[in-house]
Amino acid sequence: MSDNTFAKIYEVVKRIPKGKVTSYGEIAREVGNPRLSRVVGYALHVNPEPGVIPCHRVVNKEGRLSPAFAFGGVNVQAGLLREEGVEVDGLYVDMARYGYRFEN
Repeated sequence: MSDNTFAKIYEVVKRIPKGKVTSYGEIAREVGNPRLSRVVGYALHVNPEPGVIPCHRVVNKEGRLSPAFAFGGVNVQAGLLREEGVEVDGLYVDMARYGYRFEN
């Protein structure tokens, strides 16, 4: 995958508001290719700027946190979300309450 695709993914992730989460698929759709969900996951795994690109705000379509969260594991991801006011129940976030959809 090209660096340009990763750059687009990172720009989209930066637009997720604090206190919200979105899915890998939603980011892939916003980038322009709904089939890139796995690429989104990989791009976030190699996030070059974890403090700038808020990859902790990305979960799967059911709201499940990432068991392979690259910057400290699922507990760190849950903690970062809680600091932003997102309630985490076990390993899940309520997508109806905290989910964010990009306006096309």
